[in-house]
Amino acid sequence: MSTLLWVACAVAAVWALAYFRANRIGWLAGVGVFFLAVDWWSGIGSVASTVLWLVFLAVGVITLIPGLRRSFVSDRLLKWFRGVMPQVSQTEQEALDAGTVWWDGEIFSGAPSWQKLLSTPKPVLTPEELAFLDGPVEELCRLCDDWEISHELNNLPEEVWHYIRNNGFLGMIIPKDYGGLGFSAFAHSQVIQKLATRNATACVTVMVPNSLGPAELLLHYGTDEQKNYYLPRLASGQEMPCFALTNPDAGSDAGSIPDYGVVCKGEYDGKETLGIRVTWEKRYITLSPVATLLGLAFKLYDPDALLGDERDIGITLALIPTTHPGVSIGRRHFPLNASFMNGPNSGKDVFIPLDWVIGGRAYVGQGWRMLMESLAAGRSISLPSSSAGMAKIAARTTGAYARIRSQFKLPIGKFEGVDEAMGRIGGNTYTVDAARCMTAGAVDLGEKPSVISAIVKYHATERGRQVVNDAMDVHGGKGICLGPNNYLGRAYQQVPIGITVEGANILTRTMMIFGQGAIRCHPYVLKEIAAAAESDPVKASDEFDKAFWGHASFVVSNLARALFGGLTGARLFTVPGAPELKTYYRQLTRMCAGFAFAADVAMLVLGGNLKRKEKLSGRLGDILSQLYLASAVLKRFEDEGRQKADLPLVHWALKDALRGTQEAFYGVFDNFPNRAVALVMRLVIFPWGRSFSAPEDRIGTEIARLMMQPSEARDRLTNNTFVWRREDDPVGCLELALEAVPEGEAAEAKLRALVKAGTVDGYTESEQLERAVEAGEFAADDATALRRFWTLRRNCIMVDDFPHDVGRNERKETTTSERAEVAA
Repeated sequence: MSTLLWVACAVAAVWALAYFRANRIGWLAGVGVFFLAVDWWSGIGSVASTVLWLVFLAVGVITLIPGLRRSFVSDRLLKWFRGVMPQVSQTEQEALDAGTVWWDGEIFSGAPSWQKLLSTPKPVLTPEELAFLDGPVEELCRLCDDWEISHELNNLPEEVWHYIRNNGFLGMIIPKDYGGLGFSAFAHSQVIQKLATRNATACVTVMVPNSLGPAELLLHYGTDEQKNYYLPRLASGQEMPCFALTNPDAGSDAGSIPDYGVVCKGEYDGKETLGIRVTWEKRYITLSPVATLLGLAFKLYDPDALLGDERDIGITLALIPTTHPGVSIGRRHFPLNASFMNGPNSGKDVFIPLDWVIGGRAYVGQGWRMLMESLAAGRSISLPSSSAGMAKIAARTTGAYARIRSQFKLPIGKFEGVDEAMGRIGGNTYTVDAARCMTAGAVDLGEKPSVISAIVKYHATERGRQVVNDAMDVHGGKGICLGPNNYLGRAYQQVPIGITVEGANILTRTMMIFGQGAIRCHPYVLKEIAAAAESDPVKASDEFDKAFWGHASFVVSNLARALFGGLTGARLFTVPGAPELKTYYRQLTRMCAGFAFAADVAMLVLGGNLKRKEKLSGRLGDILSQLYLASAVLKRFEDEGRQKADLPLVHWALKDALRGTQEAFYGVFDNFPNRAVALVMRLVIFPWGRSFSAPEDRIGTEIARLMMQPSEARDRLTNNTFVWRREDDPVGCLELALEAVPEGEAAEAKLRALVKAGTVDGYTESEQLERAVEAGEFAADDATALRRFWTLRRNCIMVDDFPHDVGRNERKETTTSERAEVAA
C-alpha cells in the first residue's frame, strides 16, 4: 500500500476518533490497531518497529495510569493554567455562579441536540391567564390615551393608577397564597408585551414591580415574617415598590457602589436595637417618586464585630418604607419624554433595624448573588417583552400604512426601497418574538438563564430599535409629527431607554454575553477554574486532570466537526425538523462546532488577555447570540405548526442569523492578534471561504406583501397586539382602512376608468364621483363605500397641528413652580 494511502487512512482514523469524541482508551486502541496494520502490511524493520511500539506503550502507560498522567502532564498544565487564568473578582464569581445553563450550553457543546430543543414544551396560557389578557389587560389598554399621558399629564391618570392597583397588575409574579395572581413567566411576558403596544408608561409601571425588585427578592430570599407582611401588600397595591441600585458614581459597575451601611446599635420603637446606619445616593430609580417601599443595595461594614469576625461584609439588600425618617425621595427624572415615574432618592445616616435586611441576618453580604440570580429571570422577561410589543405595533401599523398610503398612484409598500425596510421590520419582529417566547418558556421550566437573559435583552432592544427606525422611515412625515394621531413618535424617542437600562447594551455585548458565557456555559472551563482555585493540592490535581482531558477531547472533536461541516457544506449532518428548514439545522450545527472550536482557541491563545479584548469578546458573543436567535426561530416555526405562510419570515430570520454569524467570525479572524492562528481558524471553519449571504430581495418583498394585507400570517406576526377597532383611534382607523382597501380600490379603479373613457369629468375625485352617481354609472352603495374608504385613508395619513404657542404655557408653569420650590 502506498505511503499516501496510509497517510489518508491515518487522517481518516484520527478524524473518526475526534469526531465521535473517543475517550483515552478509544484513542489508544485506534492508534494501536493502526500501528498493527502498518506493521503487518509494510513489514517495518525490527528496530524501527520496536522503537515505535515502545513509544506507543510509554504514552499508553502514562495516559492510562492516573498518577503518572497527573505527574507528567496534568499537574504541569495546572501550574501553567494558574499563571494565565484571568483574575476573577468576588462580584464576577457571584455573577458566574448565578443562574443556570440551558440551550446556551448546547450551543457551546458544538453538537446541539435539536430534538431536545424541539421537544421542549411550548409555553401556553392557562384559562385564567388568557381571561386576564382578554379582560383587565384589554381594559387597561382602552383606559390609556398615549397623548394625554405623555404630553398633557406626564403621568398616568388617577383612574389608570387605581385600575392597575385594584386589578392585580402589581402582583402577577406573587403566588396566590399571598394574594397575587401567581402567573407564569410566559403570562407575565404576554401582559407586558401587550401593554407595550398601547402605552409605554403603563407598560413600565406594571413591568417594574414584577421584575427585579422587592417582590422577586422576597419570594426567593425573604424571611417568613417579611413575606407574610409585604407580599400581600405588594399584590394588592397597598405598597408601591422600587429598587435602588445605581449610584451617580457606579452605573454599569454596580458592584462598586459607594453607598454604605455600618452595623451598630440604635433606637427603634423606643428600644435599643441592633441595626444598620445607612448612607446612600441613588438615581435613575423607576417608580421612586411614587414608591412607598424602597429596596436598597449598599455595602455593609461591621467595624465593631457585632455580627462576627468579618469587617467588610459585602453588598446587602434591605427594604425601607419611604416614610421612614431620613429617607429622601427626590424629584423626578424625565428620560426622553417618557412619562413613567423615575427619579433619585437618598439618605444620610438613616438607622434601620437589622430585620429589614431582605432575608434577615442570614443574608447580609449576599446581595450581589441575590441580585444576579434574580436578574437572570427578570431580565429574560421585562425588556424583551416590551421590545417585542414595540416591534409588533410598528410592524402592524407600518404594513397597513404602506398599503393605504399611495404615491405616484401606487401603494408605497410596493416600492422596492420601502419593501426592503419592511422585510427587515417583519424579519426582526418575528425573531425578537421567537426569542422572547422561547426564553419565557425556559423560565417556566425552572431555568434562570443568566447568559441567555443578556442575549435576549441586548438583541430584543437592538432589533427593536432597528424596527422602529425602519418604521419611521416608511411613515415619513406621519411619523415625525407628534400628536394624538402619532403612534410611533414616542417609541422612537424612548428606544434608547431600553438600550441603556438593566445592563447597558455596549457592556452587555462586549463583556457579558461571551465574557460570562465562555466560562459559565462551557462544559469544562468552569471546572478547570474551580480546580485551579482549589487549595487542596490532591483534590485540585484530580479535578483538573478530569476536566483537562475532557476539554482536550472536546477541542479536537469540535475541530473535526467544524472542518468536516465546512468541507461538505454540512450536507451529511443528520438533523430533525421541517424538510424546508433542514439546511438551516445543518448549517447551524456546523456553526456551533465552529464557535466552540474558535472559543477554545481564543481562550487558549489569549488567556487572561481575552477579558480585555472586548471587541473580540463582543464578536464571539455575537456568534453565540445569532445561534441562539436562529434556534428560537426554528423552535417557533415548529411550535406554531409549520405554517407555510410564515416561511418568508423564517427564511429571512435564519439567513440573516447565518450571515450575521459568518461576519462575526470574519471579524474575529481579521482582528485576532496571532495571525497564524487566525488563518487556521478560518481554514477550519470556512475552508471554502464565505458561505452565507443576506436574505434575497424576493424574501423581503414576500414579507412586505404579507404585512400589507389582512391574513392569519400577519396576525401571527403581530399577535397579542392591542387594536381598538374605532375610527377615532389612530391604530384602529388604520386597521379599518386596510380592511376597506379591496373594495375601495376596486371602486377607485372603476371611477378612473370612467374618467379615462370621458364618461365623467371633474377637477377632483369627489366631483368625479358625484357626477358618476348622477349619470347612473356608479351605484349609490358603491359610492358610499368609496367615500368611507377615502375618509378612513385621509384620517390615517393626516397629522396633528397645534396653536403657534403650543407648549409655552406648560414651560412657564413649570418654571414658576420650580422657582417657588427653590425659594421655599
